[in-house]
Amino acid sequence: MREVYITRVSKFLPNEPVSNDQMEDYLGKIDGRPSRAKSIILRNNQIKTRHYAIDKVTGKSTHTNFQLATKAIEGLLDENFKKDDIELLACGCVTPDQLLPSHAAMVHGELKCKETEIVSISTACCAGIQAFKYAFMSVKSGNSENAVASGSEKCSGWLKSDKFDDENHDLKNLEENPMIAFEKDFLRWMLSDGAGAVLMESKPNSNGISLRIDWVDILSYANELESCMYAGCEKNPNGELTGWAELKPAEWSARSIFAFKQDTRLLGENIVKWGGKMWKKVCEKHHVDVSKITYFLPHLSSEFFRPSIMKELELTGFPVAPEKFFTNLTRVGNVGSASPYLMLEELFNQQRIKKGDVIVIMVPESARFSYGYAMLTAV
Repeated sequence: MREVYITRVSKFLPNEPVSNDQMEDYLGKIDGRPSRAKSIILRNNQIKTRHYAIDKVTGKSTHTNFQLATKAIEGLLDENFKKDDIELLACGCVTPDQLLPSHAAMVHGELKCKETEIVSISTACCAGIQAFKYAFMSVKSGNSENAVASGSEKCSGWLKSDKFDDENHDLKNLEENPMIAFEKDFLRWMLSDGAGAVLMESKPNSNGISLRIDWVDILSYANELESCMYAGCEKNPNGELTGWAELKPAEWSARSIFAFKQDTRLLGENIVKWGGKMWKKVCEKHHVDVSKITYFLPHLSSEFFRPSIMKELELTGFPVAPEKFFTNLTRVGNVGSASPYLMLEELFNQQRIKKGDVIVIMVPESARFSYGYAMLTAV
């Protein structure tokens, strides 16, 4: 098995940053009224700006998800590494533009590089690190000399108020309070758009820093926990899901079946605890010396969880000092599968990393509780 190195990192964030006060100008107001939950959610997550692939004036999309990913991948290219040099495209996202063709196929078609191996990962937040691991294993095993991995999200189209018009209308007809349930409103103020990408190669850069990938571990705890974040389905009182194909088309819009939904009770009870369990497991498995970690990059959906994560890591016996935490959530928002790439890009391209630095990436996924961790060393 060969060593694998990240030699380039890039990002693409669409349009200008959107402030908290501007969010409803882009996403719209359900029934023309401001959200009651918005201020509480934003106070907890502490996000100040984010990006939407939406034109503020027309309300129309400025980019598709596969275009966002393609823009990020194009940022890896120059005269020394051209698009036709790519041997593998591994693309992860939560929000593909269509059911078929696959997200990676659409990226390949937009990029218009030569024929190449592709893999699409469409899960939740771990989609990005799952694509990352596939690319890593391909280069490490000798399947390819290089691989590009990306994470991208176009969440804004799922969050716009017009997606809830039919449900809101039905609530009025039933003479019920026409207020969309908190589980649906919650993620409207959490998610945003963007993409990041990395180039992995079997040799490090001849000039400048590269990041050797030491290991990547991913685990699911779906065998022990029920679904927490979901879309394209309805959650039943017993915790089981009924998928969209089992429902009538009229129900899809009347009950906002395709909206992102979050069981916040399950989230609060489990997301940090199970992430701590896996951290202890990977530290013991890989004999991690936490004192040597230079940067700890946790994918936070909300700054609300930072103190809890620090406390949980301490309880595992493998604490990480607060000053080693690095995030950019408050500036770029929660961009799902792209978030780890965006943190890494900022460190890498702003030349904050020096040889010998150790970087740990942490990615929690609340859909049904999966976690990914990776360790990188600057060389």
